[in-house]
Amino acid sequence: MNLFLDAFLWLFSPDRLAGANAIPVRLGEHLFFTFFAFLIASAIAVPVGFLIGHTGKGREIAVAVSGAARALPSFGLILLLVMIIGVLQIAPAVTIALVLLAIPSILAGAYSGLEAVDRRTIDAARAVGMTEWQILTKVEIPLGLPLLISGMRSGMLQIVATATLAAYVGLGGLGYDILQGIAIRRYDQTLGGALVVVILALLLDTIFGILEHLVVPRGVRLGRTAGSGEKRTGRGSSRRPGVDGPEQAATASASLVGSGPS
Repeated sequence: MNLFLDAFLWLFSPDRLAGANAIPVRLGEHLFFTFFAFLIASAIAVPVGFLIGHTGKGREIAVAVSGAARALPSFGLILLLVMIIGVLQIAPAVTIALVLLAIPSILAGAYSGLEAVDRRTIDAARAVGMTEWQILTKVEIPLGLPLLISGMRSGMLQIVATATLAAYVGLGGLGYDILQGIAIRRYDQTLGGALVVVILALLLDTIFGILEHLVVPRGVRLGRTAGSGEKRTGRGSSRRPGVDGPEQAATASASLVGSGPS
């Protein structure tokens, strides 16, 4: 208990709130690495995931590559890339490592979101004359956003956790205080640095959770509520009430997409 008290006292000490090694400075470095790597990973994984989810081609390769990438040891990957690229290029090496570790979750969320869309809804969209681009942008992506955001959420947390290890190769960030505390046996500093990382991860997780709720079209939320009611009353859940054919499916598709996020 005293260790937690010492950690809080360390967190709010004057030298932790101002100066070159202050927590706000380290937090800014950590956030910069995190969001920069996240944007690159998203720019790569989201289009590829949408292509796989829409066409169904390359799914086996994507699953295999994602599974292999998830098994990579974070610390080992950072050290390997630093040794390959060079100690004078630490920032690019760490960024590449963070991107590689975040891509699998985002990629899986992107193609899983599109694959989860009811095929009858897509067939109905084609039946009413929608082009493949319109189906992708107006039907599949809006309905697949919840799983995409969930994948991004996992990728972001992976980056936040792994960016802490960047301090071991001299890049700074919130891992600096953890590493320094271990080196000088200041466990209050180590715990304080770890608490900041935990708080940051929980805050970002909460933000993505709220975003995941906001991007779900209102019609989808209503459909889920109706589906839950069917399960509770024992009427079955394989179909939503009134969606029995292409015409009804087209109507449901239009209502889901047209309602938009609320």
